Amino acid sequence: MRTAPRQKRTPRPLDAARLEELALAYVARFAASAAKLESYLKRKVRERGWEGEGEPALQEILSRFVGAGYVDDAAYARMKAGSLRRRGYGERRVAQALGAAGIGEDLREDVRAGEGEQRRAAVALARRRRFGPFGSPSDPEQIGQLREKQLAAMLRAGHRLDIARAVIHAADSETVEGWAAEPGPDEDEE
Repeated sequence: MRTAPRQKRTPRPLDAARLEELALAYVARFAASAAKLESYLKRKVRERGWEGEGEPALQEILSRFVGAGYVDDAAYARMKAGSLRRRGYGERRVAQALGAAGIGEDLREDVRAGEGEQRRAAVALARRRRFGPFGSPSDPEQIGQLREKQLAAMLRAGHRLDIARAVIHAADSETVEGWAAEPGPDEDEE
């Protein structure tokens, strides 16, 4: 005996209470900027429709969530930038990700990494991807092409050319690790 396939239910249109529940569930589950939350809520209203009177009060929900501390763009920017740097991304990619999340230029500038942090991020990428001194020795005839490919990958990851070259062309891993551990000229020694 075959059963008929189940029909997909169309969800009920949203009202003010349900929209707020969706917003609360979203910020409880994900770290989000105000712009990301607004984009999510707009998408939900577009997908499900609006049953309430007038237009949905998205700005009111956003301002209450910001005031309550559920959404904090500065904390989100610090968290996201730190996470990307630990994974080995450079400042250009960090700034792009924060811009895509709706973080303003002033906050992006506040979380911008110093020279030492940029070096440590480059070394983290090289270590993870086995670039430069962290890779296995290869055929001397192919080392030039390999270094060019590794350099290109580091540039795509958002690193400055001078930092990427220093990592890729380092003599050994201890040297580059020591270089990365040095504080940059814009950082205080601890």
